[in-house]
Amino acid sequence: MGCFGLFKTKPKSRKERGKSGTEALAVSAATTSSSNYETSRSHDSTGGKQTSKSSVSTSSQPSISAMFEEKAGVLRVFELAELRSATNDFNRTLKIGEGGFGSVYKGFIKPLDEKSGRITVAVKTLNQKSLQGHKQWLAEVQFLGVLEHPNLVKLIGYCSDEDERGIKRLLVYEYMPNKSLEYHLFNRAAPPLPWNVRLKIALGAAEGLAFLHEGLELQMQHSFSLKNSSGQVIYRDFKTSNVLLDSDFKPKLSDFGLAREGPAGDKTHVSTAVVGTYGYAAPDYIETGHLTTKSDVWSFGVVLYELLTGRRSLDRNRPSNEQKLLDWVKQFPIESKRFNMIMDPKLRYQYSLKTAREVAKLANSCLVKQAKERPKMSEVVQVLKHAVEMTEIASGGKVEAKGEYSTVADLDKGKRPESSNC
Repeated sequence: MGCFGLFKTKPKSRKERGKSGTEALAVSAATTSSSNYETSRSHDSTGGKQTSKSSVSTSSQPSISAMFEEKAGVLRVFELAELRSATNDFNRTLKIGEGGFGSVYKGFIKPLDEKSGRITVAVKTLNQKSLQGHKQWLAEVQFLGVLEHPNLVKLIGYCSDEDERGIKRLLVYEYMPNKSLEYHLFNRAAPPLPWNVRLKIALGAAEGLAFLHEGLELQMQHSFSLKNSSGQVIYRDFKTSNVLLDSDFKPKLSDFGLAREGPAGDKTHVSTAVVGTYGYAAPDYIETGHLTTKSDVWSFGVVLYELLTGRRSLDRNRPSNEQKLLDWVKQFPIESKRFNMIMDPKLRYQYSLKTAREVAKLANSCLVKQAKERPKMSEVVQVLKHAVEMTEIASGGKVEAKGEYSTVADLDKGKRPESSNC
């Protein structure tokens, strides 16, 4: 990549290299902002309607880039040698995740003041052969370098360094010890998530999305004086594997490689190539390539049903009539006596049927065909706050212990729903 040509010169001192890394990112950010050229992911895309042609975003306000130029110095610039040491030379025993664009390793770094003990981090490497991977790496640096919210994973720093094999690009995040929501819902080795924890995870994730859609504008105006920016970030790949959990099971959104700025001015959407994950992407986005915040709302509705059922949005290992979650749940109307048959059997009836119905209604509102009729994420947050409050009241205000699972009292006062065979 020409924009990283600064790294092809003779080796620099740590101070000089750190400066060059920031400068290179600024140049690359400006280039990406002006072109916004994208290609579809071949291994994990929405599949049904692949888009082979390029597209140009209708958003012309480089607000995230402008914010990044002001805040880039806050990020720590690592040398490759530091991260090799932190991960024991990227030892496979420290690998905690893997995707189409690289691997993630658990690592240990020294704090800048070098006075306290080592800090546990997650180090994400980039597959050198992937051009799209570079674009996603850059997007993550830009977005997570400037966005601050309790429900967004924190980016500590980055590395764009060179060795005998070429340029290495890495990201360093805060470490999330309780893995992902996907792991706890679908991995048989994981203890089941109790009802109150599921609701709190849904609420926290909703608050993260609401900030991206609606709260970011205030941050831009107050901190960066960007009055003409879109004030929106469309996450575009909301799914259980991208919801990470800290030591208290507090959710944080991760992986901003597919995120895009929302439409600016009088534009209603961003036109873009169709990328994302099959089973989560909104049908209107797949069909038209028109991306809006309501695309994320659809994906959130899918995840709500995964939280309710303990089933994946798409599971090829199930009978043909049960493989697509959204089709399967339609067999059990919310107000019918059969509704409880969709509930995750791992909950062992320890949930409020009334609250579960309210969550299902919320999911359905997120999944309406007409995008404009879907709720805003701020409205979703309010519904989930009420659900969490009712759960805490009914369970006597019991709060799960730090880093541990807890049981939840049956909110229907011992009334056991009809048995389920799901």
